Amino acid sequence: MSVAFRRESDDDHKEPEFELPIAVGPNLVTPRGLRLLGEEVARLETEIAKTADEEARKKLQRRLRYFHTRQSTAEVQALPEDGSVGIGSRVTYRLNKAEKTVTIVGGDEADPALGCVAFSAPLARALMGAEAGDSVEFQDREDAIKILAVEADPETQA
Repeated sequence: MSVAFRRESDDDHKEPEFELPIAVGPNLVTPRGLRLLGEEVARLETEIAKTADEEARKKLQRRLRYFHTRQSTAEVQALPEDGSVGIGSRVTYRLNKAEKTVTIVGGDEADPALGCVAFSAPLARALMGAEAGDSVEFQDREDAIKILAVEADPETQA
């Protein structure tokens, strides 16, 4: 039957709402990332308690289920003690004659505009395990990235 012949209240023609997708693999986070997950869970719980609209409430509950799952599966990572790049490291590197600095973080903390790159991103995967002075392969180019400095990002440890 055509949608044109359905009543306005007939919700059968709407697309089903699925759960928010969760990335495959481990949920590695910094201490800051775990704190941010907890803050988002608390914020969503507060917002759900104040929301009267059932449709808005369902959307918030959907987000809450996502963040509860992320919080319960989070694996806090310690910085590598040997000075190599790991989750929570701030890395200064040179690529194509341009010098840049990024911080390697968990997937939910990533914000490329702020220089925070998820550990699962291709750039982060290329940098992981390297040390200052190393050159690493990136995008099928040998020695594409030169690691200039590696340090702990204090913001990720709080």
